[in-house]
Amino acid sequence: MGIIDGFLAAVSPRKACEREAWRRYLDVLRNYDAAGYGRLNSHWRVQNESAELTDRASRDIMRARARDLERNSDIAQAILYAYKRNVVGKGYTLRAKTGDEELNNSIETAWRQWCKARSCDVTGEQSFNQILRMAVDRKKVDGGMLILYRFTEGGVVPFKLQTLEVDELDTQRATPHGGGNKVVGGVEYDRYRKPVGYWIKQYDIEGYETYDPVFVEAKYVYFFKTKKRPSQLREITDMAPTMTRIRDTNEFINAVAVKERIAACLAVFIKRALPANGFGRGGTPSGGAEPVNYEGKKLTPGMIQSLGAGDDVQVVDPKNAGTDSASFLRVQQGLIAAGQGLSYEAVSRDMVGSTYSSARQNAIEDESTYAEDTELLTDLMSEIYEQFVISGVLSGLFDIPDFWKSRQKYLEHSWVKAPKKWIDPLKESNANKIALQSGQKTYPDICAEQGKDWKDAIDETAEMLKYGRERGIEMGGVIFGKSEFFSGEGGGEQAGQEPR
Repeated sequence: MGIIDGFLAAVSPRKACEREAWRRYLDVLRNYDAAGYGRLNSHWRVQNESAELTDRASRDIMRARARDLERNSDIAQAILYAYKRNVVGKGYTLRAKTGDEELNNSIETAWRQWCKARSCDVTGEQSFNQILRMAVDRKKVDGGMLILYRFTEGGVVPFKLQTLEVDELDTQRATPHGGGNKVVGGVEYDRYRKPVGYWIKQYDIEGYETYDPVFVEAKYVYFFKTKKRPSQLREITDMAPTMTRIRDTNEFINAVAVKERIAACLAVFIKRALPANGFGRGGTPSGGAEPVNYEGKKLTPGMIQSLGAGDDVQVVDPKNAGTDSASFLRVQQGLIAAGQGLSYEAVSRDMVGSTYSSARQNAIEDESTYAEDTELLTDLMSEIYEQFVISGVLSGLFDIPDFWKSRQKYLEHSWVKAPKKWIDPLKESNANKIALQSGQKTYPDICAEQGKDWKDAIDETAEMLKYGRERGIEMGGVIFGKSEFFSGEGGGEQAGQEPR
């Protein structure tokens, strides 16, 4: 205790105790600068709450603002397009793995037919790929989307999808459908916080609420969203961390655009030596000549215009302040992209200054970001695929006598994503060639990266070679016999030699 503390203790012991208590409190906080309430953090006052309490008050406002940015912001659209291009792209190819090639072909053919709009969508308006793209959009903007399984006639199998917005959950519902459950935000949960059903509002064709909500069991609903905290119950927009920066950047761009428009203007003012109407009551210049009138005159290229006697011209030519807005926008777009886990190039599409190495590295990092949404999307597709196969079995489309005994076996499958274009095809091809020869990659690995099934690729190559030889044309080919490629024995090729 210092001199001041001792003097204060003699005058006011209470104040001295409070001073000492605050000193000890501040000493504790000094261990973490981020926990201090000094001048720099004086307005940063927060509290810990469950995810639902934190999100509930802000969810609807942020969703509305994110939708506004979706409608009016090119930067927000750039983010959405980047995710749709890379998470969905041209779509996914189903590879059934039942162990029966004939059955696999039958299922894959039926799946391709079902993915058309009239078969998979209850409205008959969207194909399966279009539904997936919309799901990616809605998760980024709204936070999620509801996909309901509807078992109706009129398609390849009696099974279709109905898509709903998260707004259609009845947030006013309080009475649960089952005893012991609790309804929060239109979703009914059991005591383990597991969704058991969804309360869906009913609307007319124009979007006006008309009927009492309908309870739909959770097994018929897929809530496509991202869960970031254990206590999170409902969705929250993925755009939340970057929304304010996107809006500020849009406002800055608008301000710069107005400023540049003003700077591009050229105004001319005429200095009159005499009043416009001359002297005297009649207002007519001496000699009876008509007065010179400049009203409505415009500057045109190559214009020659005579002025009145003694008249002069003053030009108003606003100059650009020379502010480098491009560098500011680049920084802002870089921060916005980073807030969504992407590179500057992926969002801005600005490749100036990029090299092959930097573009490749950014593409790899971006792919890791897309992988999270791709994993979520493939889970959704797998759930839908299983419902499709089960509906096919029940409707008699697929003849599988022991399906219910070996259900998991017949539901085995994989998804092959459509390939992307290479940044540098020559370098990528050489890299794949070296990786294949050194054993770092297998032929199935390379085919998967290109969106192909390796068995189909081999069959296509064999068919091409056979047809070419029948027509008297040697098409070349690839021969990777184990004894030939690795030991040089057999077909005359030496180890390490270029394959045919």
